Amino acid sequence: MALRATPYKVHLELSDTDRGIYDSLRMTVARHPSETEERLTSRILAYALWYEEALAFGRGLSDVDEPALWVKSLDDQILHWIEVGRPSSDRLTWCGRRFPRVSLLAYGSNRVWAGNVLPAVSGLDSIHIAELPQEPLDALAQNLPRSISWGVMITDDVLYISDSNQQFELPLNWLKGGRD
Repeated sequence: MALRATPYKVHLELSDTDRGIYDSLRMTVARHPSETEERLTSRILAYALWYEEALAFGRGLSDVDEPALWVKSLDDQILHWIEVGRPSSDRLTWCGRRFPRVSLLAYGSNRVWAGNVLPAVSGLDSIHIAELPQEPLDALAQNLPRSISWGVMITDDVLYISDSNQQFELPLNWLKGGRD
């Protein structure tokens, strides 16, 4: 019998001072049975980081032909492809050649990955890669409740996440490009 996805109710009070976006966002996010809390947290943070009205979650782990998140036009053209984790250089190159804007929110410390991937995608201007700091991400992702309520403030490429108990600071390290 196949395991089913676990739904998480998410409420974000988003204050993105870098882009002038202030919004209260509510959504249900499905966690694939093989998805870690760290990856789910990264997907939610990517949603806040690149939020715009048309942004939607893809099937991600359930369908390798879809990203973690994406923005599509009204005629179903992909405008922004967003990955999380540490995809291969082949996948990033494939995306960077097909879509006008590709973003990656990387997590998990692995300098070998960066050394292999960054040179392979350096010539693709459509690709932007940010890396999350591991220690605060681990603390934020630990024991995620099924109902997540976070205040998210983004300023000067730092994510400040607060819940009812604590606050986390996650400065982004841009490995390629910027948020634009």
